[in-house]
Amino acid sequence: MKQKMRKAFQKFEGGLFSEVEKADVGDSYQKLGEQGVDLMGWADPYNPDFSLPDHVLKATLDAVNAPLSAHYTAPIGNDDLKVAIAKKLKRQNGLEVVAKRNILITPGSDSGLYYAMLSFLDAEDEVMIPTPSYPNNFQNVEILGAKAIPIQLKEKDDFQIDIKEFEKRLTPKTKMVVLTHPNNPTTTVFNESSLFQLADFIIKNDLILVCDQAFEDFTYENKMITPASLPGMWERTITVFSVSKGMGFSGYRVGYLVTNDVIMDALYGAAVSVLGATNSIAQVAVLAAFEDQSFMKAFENSFDYRRKKAYEILNQIPNVSMKLPESGFLCWVDVSKLGNASDIVSYLIQHAKVCVNDGINYGPGGEGHIRIVLGVYKDDERVVDALRRIKSALIDYQK
Repeated sequence: MKQKMRKAFQKFEGGLFSEVEKADVGDSYQKLGEQGVDLMGWADPYNPDFSLPDHVLKATLDAVNAPLSAHYTAPIGNDDLKVAIAKKLKRQNGLEVVAKRNILITPGSDSGLYYAMLSFLDAEDEVMIPTPSYPNNFQNVEILGAKAIPIQLKEKDDFQIDIKEFEKRLTPKTKMVVLTHPNNPTTTVFNESSLFQLADFIIKNDLILVCDQAFEDFTYENKMITPASLPGMWERTITVFSVSKGMGFSGYRVGYLVTNDVIMDALYGAAVSVLGATNSIAQVAVLAAFEDQSFMKAFENSFDYRRKKAYEILNQIPNVSMKLPESGFLCWVDVSKLGNASDIVSYLIQHAKVCVNDGINYGPGGEGHIRIVLGVYKDDERVVDALRRIKSALIDYQK
């Protein structure tokens, strides 16, 4: 029966049966944990440890006991939550929005990312994606029958944008640019020069930008600029936001889209058919988090410590290198001099008891790299110990 499925779906394999490449599906990943492997592949703060702040836990329990807890909420989202988000957008992103006109609450940012692409892409449209990049960017484009055009970011340029590479690949079929900013997996925070060049290119060629800012909250020494705030970009940008990475609420499945009135009118109109509605209890809990974000500082301090330890420890391995992560809680490690990254991922499971991601899953430029999620587990030293085991194993790998 598989041949009756859409051609794009026929290509997807290993959904429940592969331990490493598809570790984010089924229970194979958790089974590795049961075997004593430290799981450093899911970008989920403090997973699997409890991390809800007291005021968010209280709001969750209060919402469970409320009369409307088991009933529909508005498909476009909780009004109070949207007001709180509007305040955050002004303060953090430089965006002045009308809460009831420019914000759509989605069941997680992944569904929002897909919905943003769905609203614009027809078969055969071309979508420029700076790579390495979040795998869903490529898969969404393929599922929709459009064509992904990878624009490879270069390590020698600190993974910043070279607009000449975009200009070379522009065709009459180009409709959209999808940007993950800060980048996942490289952690790059795109600088002012990169973003202004990209904005000029998009405006000049009448393109749409879908910008995924799931990792925007912790950018350390780097200035985070929201592309939709740049001149001429509000009219042609859909920005995708998440509460999973900065607040650690991945299980609540709450994200939000922000865009102008014209685009949002259509998104609102189709939301009930495409998205249904976001969990009512989760929205109340997330509202409490937006009203008191002080708990996020502890996340930032912890992740800052971990990224610096990773930089210190992993750069001591001969023939292995990494840059100091610019954002979030990931690190992107060049293991190309050691051989095939897939073999190294398997070796680390066996000999370091650590599961990490193969860079090949992140598109062109990902080969020869591994992605390590530093944000897992609540105990900083457990993560540092895992990094030391990775170091020891990769030194032994070369003997």
